[in-house]
Amino acid sequence: MRHRTLLPLALTAVLLTACSDTESAAPETPEAPATSRSTEGTQAPREAAAREEVPSAAQAYVDAVAAEDLDALVDAFHPDARLIDVGREFNGRDEIRDWADDEVIGGRLTVLKNTPKPGGTTLLVRFAPGGTGGFEANYEFDVRDGRIAELNLQYA
Repeated sequence: MRHRTLLPLALTAVLLTACSDTESAAPETPEAPATSRSTEGTQAPREAAAREEVPSAAQAYVDAVAAEDLDALVDAFHPDARLIDVGREFNGRDEIRDWADDEVIGGRLTVLKNTPKPGGTTLLVRFAPGGTGGFEANYEFDVRDGRIAELNLQYA
């Protein structure tokens, strides 16, 4: 009777192992999402390549959110920048600092897609305000002089 119970368990374990090995061996697609900085400080080659395509000002914003660095986030913006967060408008670094301190720092931002445009890019992101849950949004960056001149955030 004991062998009848162990055989199905052993077979299940073998099948699960085989399935997980097959999934991990599947080729990665070039359209796989780029993410913010990894916790180990290293990145897979595909993530590094996708990251290089993002303009440095937009990447500075993503990195600052990942590092929970309010000063770096604000520094990514042009002094006279404008930020629109689903219809609410914030002008200049002081207003952007207050907004980011209240609503961004402490959250987790994951870049899902980068769509370059003249003078900037649009990032499809997943933002989890408290680090969990969250929503998808389009972050449209306009860049001037190497800094964010305008950032328009809209739900995707």
